[in-house]
Amino acid sequence: MLNHHRPTLQCFLLALLLLACTWKEAAGSLGEGRKLWQKPKPEPIIPDESFLYDTFPSGFLWGSGTSAFQTEGSWDQGGKGASIWDHFTHSSVSGNLTTETANVASDSYTLWEEDVEALKYLGVRSYSFSLSWPRLFPDGNARSQANTAAVEHYMRLIERLLENQIEPIVTLYHWDLPQVLQEQYGGWKNDTVVGLFEDYAAFCFHTFGRRVRYWLTMHNPYVVAVHGYGTGVHAPGETGGPAASLIVAHNLIKAHAKAWHTYNTHFRPAHNGKVSIILGSHWVEPQKGQATTANVELCQQSIEAVLGWFANPIFGDGDYPASFKTKHEALLPAFSPEEKLLVQKTADFFALSFGPNNLRLGRNLVHYGQSVTPDLRRILGWIKLEYGDPKVLLAEGGWFSEASVGREDTVAIYLMKKFINQVLQAIRIDGMQVFGYSAWSLVDGFEWNYGYGIRRGLFYINFSQPNRTRTPKTTAQYYRRVISDNSFLRDETSRDLKGRFPCDFHWGIADSTLQVHLYPFSPQFTDPHLYSWNLTGDGSLRLVPGVKLRTSRAQCTDYLAIRGHLRLFVSTGASHYRFALNWSLILPQGDRSSVNTEALRYYRCVLTELKKLDLEAVVILYYPTHRDPNLGLPGPLHASGGWLNYSTVEAFQEYAALCYKELGSWVRYWVTVNEPNRLVDVYSSGKEKHQAAHNLLLAHAKAWRVYEREHSSQQRAMVSLALHADWAEPANPFLESHTAAAQRFLLFELGRFLDPLLGPRYEEMQSKGDYPQEMKAYLKERAQVMGLPGSPLPSFTEAEREELRGALSFIALNHFTTRLVSPFPHTQSNFQQRQPPDHGCLTLTDPTWPSSSMGQALVPWGLRKILSWVTERYGGDLPVIITGSGVDDQAPVEDKLRQHYLRSYLQEALKARHLDGVNLQGFYMWKLQDRHAAQFGLFTSTHHQSKAKASLTVYREIITHGGFPEDNTTQPCRLSGLQQPCSTCAWLFNNKALLVFGGCLLITAVMLAALVIFVIITRNQRRGRGRAVSRMTRRRRKEVCSCPTVVKH
Repeated sequence: MLNHHRPTLQCFLLALLLLACTWKEAAGSLGEGRKLWQKPKPEPIIPDESFLYDTFPSGFLWGSGTSAFQTEGSWDQGGKGASIWDHFTHSSVSGNLTTETANVASDSYTLWEEDVEALKYLGVRSYSFSLSWPRLFPDGNARSQANTAAVEHYMRLIERLLENQIEPIVTLYHWDLPQVLQEQYGGWKNDTVVGLFEDYAAFCFHTFGRRVRYWLTMHNPYVVAVHGYGTGVHAPGETGGPAASLIVAHNLIKAHAKAWHTYNTHFRPAHNGKVSIILGSHWVEPQKGQATTANVELCQQSIEAVLGWFANPIFGDGDYPASFKTKHEALLPAFSPEEKLLVQKTADFFALSFGPNNLRLGRNLVHYGQSVTPDLRRILGWIKLEYGDPKVLLAEGGWFSEASVGREDTVAIYLMKKFINQVLQAIRIDGMQVFGYSAWSLVDGFEWNYGYGIRRGLFYINFSQPNRTRTPKTTAQYYRRVISDNSFLRDETSRDLKGRFPCDFHWGIADSTLQVHLYPFSPQFTDPHLYSWNLTGDGSLRLVPGVKLRTSRAQCTDYLAIRGHLRLFVSTGASHYRFALNWSLILPQGDRSSVNTEALRYYRCVLTELKKLDLEAVVILYYPTHRDPNLGLPGPLHASGGWLNYSTVEAFQEYAALCYKELGSWVRYWVTVNEPNRLVDVYSSGKEKHQAAHNLLLAHAKAWRVYEREHSSQQRAMVSLALHADWAEPANPFLESHTAAAQRFLLFELGRFLDPLLGPRYEEMQSKGDYPQEMKAYLKERAQVMGLPGSPLPSFTEAEREELRGALSFIALNHFTTRLVSPFPHTQSNFQQRQPPDHGCLTLTDPTWPSSSMGQALVPWGLRKILSWVTERYGGDLPVIITGSGVDDQAPVEDKLRQHYLRSYLQEALKARHLDGVNLQGFYMWKLQDRHAAQFGLFTSTHHQSKAKASLTVYREIITHGGFPEDNTTQPCRLSGLQQPCSTCAWLFNNKALLVFGGCLLITAVMLAALVIFVIITRNQRRGRGRAVSRMTRRRRKEVCSCPTVVKH
């Protein structure tokens, strides 16, 4: 019947010679893909590099797809024959990899109309599905009579798709080889199957071709060759190793090529369609990101061993990659010159599969520290460089979820978002010709060796129910929105705002506990001994025994550590410096039985020096740290239970009173406890966490009341506590449960501490002084569900509530990032693995957000949202200060990530103040200086000469301008305000060496001049004396001569 469809070898060669000429210009240069690793990856902070807001080309082919074996079911109905996967799942060949079968699967053979309705719900323009070879030809031979029922089924499906303006994209072979061909010929190991596939392809082109414009010969032949015949993980379950895999791959490539030529010679003129093959790939990055020549070569070989294995013969020079031939040598079948011409350029576009199957396989090919990453944009770029910028269809894009996830596949939303945006970046930024994207898969199905344990469908199917109802998952809702928009739309609130912060705005630097260096720079202040200098001997100092002198007390200016530290601070242009005292240093025993007066004096020196510079201090009384085994507490207090013991509350009150008394004259802003909501995380049980938080709140309130009673009238400072305040965004925007979880998370993080002190603004005064009502109700209900005797949340007495109410002068928040929040999945396995947190929430991150080396996501709009949430709940009467915000950046000096962080986060702070009415009065950058390696500091560590980083210039510029004014001029109040730079001082500081040298010269000149004058004066004096003696001598002589002569008579 179909003999006339099989071209002769002579026809092949003639056509190929003509094609070689027409493809030559479009062909890329094999090996050019190496350039992708050689050039640096784009910075994620560059606009559009982390996430691109733009539109897809008009007519972009949005789609979804399925495969026959995974979804059709009806494995022995309608005249269908058995496939190798039927046999594999029904027998022990699979080695018990899965005990499940695809006998019914998604029942798409019966429920195909529901699949079309699902496609209409999504709004796609294409549907990629595969034909079942054993359904069309149970004996595998396309020269025999086709199964009429199967032909009519696929014809109905294609017609219905076209009626709904959905383009059918048809795959001829998606791994379900007729079992009879496996038994008769050994499957794809036998060259005979190549010819049988050619006949099968010709039948399909002839039967369905007038209605199908896009054909795909086979799906991801790499998996068939490696896992079907090499490892045995997939059907037919053979474990022939590399030798078998190489033979199978060779035959698959030839089968594809012959099918393409069949279409090209006999059907293209009439049908005008396009034919390709779906090839899968992983992506790999060099060891530690180091793109050395050796590392790049290893990466290139890794991709060539998967994608290049099939793509080089088809899209390249008709042969395997050189590295692949070198690796496998004698095992690798060779293409004859005629076969090279046969397989070369046998694809009308590049069809790519990028999903979990290939990324899992890629991990087996990684050596020498390389890392497999799901970077779709990079593999697209490699294809462009390697194969001459072909048109590309993403024939399979997507990820998987665990079966227990059900319809709420939140993580899959963000992976879909990432993959689709990487396609958009490849189109708009890299100039790739990607014309379609098929989200895999349309419905849940049988996932090969994983059975039904994982799900990849956009539509959920409960396989325990016979009706197999299709229910859209949240990924379907998300994909539908992207298709409808044909773009990723930028939020209007993301546009920059021009404006200034007020003149009294706190421009601050935040640090942790200030290091105390008690010893001045000179021993004259501490050493009472007398020394003699052996001047004529060895020049050493020798102790004079028995003599002790009184030492002079060091002045604050004598502490070089303070002077050096504040010199760095002054150079930032900031007006406020936030640092913490060391409780365990000041009161080592936890009470006033032992007070470290020297430490207090050191802190006093820091504060007085700040005052001299007209700078303000924000002082934290207690700065918990996980690095300290005592959590920053004095040892005895920690040993007695720490914050689980009420005695620590009383001890803190005593400590706070001492600090107010000794240091209060120089402090206008006090923070009692830094981030108590992070401190409670160290406690293991929920009950301990609640008790610690309870006592921390009481400790703060007592410290606040002490200040109010004893010091407020004279010192007039403001007292608060600082909370870690990351924004919580609902992870899944389509689920109300996620919105509720995000609000609950914020109440546990912030409301737990702010509600007892301020109370929601809608509550009556008498109701305030207690935990959030929502939090109390949730914990009570949770305790009942878990069979606990009662809520783990402690209760406040009426006296404690009275003490708590209003015990806050301003709201201090430390904000760094945004977290996606979802409800903790309440499954039995999860409860067995780990105890869910008391708030019942999980946190995750969006992979499209740029992030630091330590994994901190940069989400500027989260700052604005947390500020608005606090204002909405607690009103705008109290000032709000961001007392800590920053990001780690490993760059030694050119810290571009931090520069971007500063500009973008302060932009959102400006919007919160000007557009949302937030009473924001300060922003403190974390922190002044690195301690060791490059992290959060605006300056490098002392070991790296305390160099200023580029972000310092950015921060100082924003401070000078007072924000982001239209004209970029200096804020007028700063011209006459706090810290006008002294040009003379700056010149003196920059020319210290020259001034010292000049001073020495001047002193030497003065001493020489004095010596000359002294000599001259001395000489003149001597001459004067000599003349005086001569005159006296002459006078005496005259006197002798003038005496009357005595004459003797």
